[in-house]
Amino acid sequence: MPQNLWLASTSVYRKALLEKLTPNFQTAKPEVDETALPGETAEALVERLAIAKARAIADKLNAGLVIGSDQVALFNGAILGKPHTVENAYKQLKAFSGHKVTFLTGLAVVNAATGNVSHCVEPFYVHFRELSDDDIHTYIKREQPLNCAGSFKSEGLGITLFSRLEGDDPNSLIGLPLIKLHQLLKQQGRDLLLQP
Repeated sequence: MPQNLWLASTSVYRKALLEKLTPNFQTAKPEVDETALPGETAEALVERLAIAKARAIADKLNAGLVIGSDQVALFNGAILGKPHTVENAYKQLKAFSGHKVTFLTGLAVVNAATGNVSHCVEPFYVHFRELSDDDIHTYIKREQPLNCAGSFKSEGLGITLFSRLEGDDPNSLIGLPLIKLHQLLKQQGRDLLLQP
């Protein structure tokens, strides 16, 4: 019988992605402080938080595999925040016009019985087309991405702002790289193809 599977996230997007591989999992909200440590790189941050989120749930269990994930978006080396206002959203999108935004997704699988951890950081790149002011204003008005890091929703109309996507797994952009997840779960003894 396959081990119980947990997703340490209440994100509807991550839940929908994991459902592509299996319906047999539970979700739980990890209580984790997501503040970056002094001098911590974006890559180290997402890796640490993915592990911390998975451990926060695994520590409450006797058995099972717990998936943790965390993501940041970077532009010119700086972590992107949520704009909160239309003016800030406009400034972010104007800066991205004709440029590349990098997404880093930390992914971890923790075995609750053994404490064993498998983890990785998966990069993904979004190339923005040249955006006119009308493109930007219309997009912001239609999608209202004021609570989205980087001022766009790639799973919605944000896709219209891009010229191309670059990376190993398009699911990374939404926050759960399924190719790497399958590999990490196999390392922990669970193959979702053979044991959904």
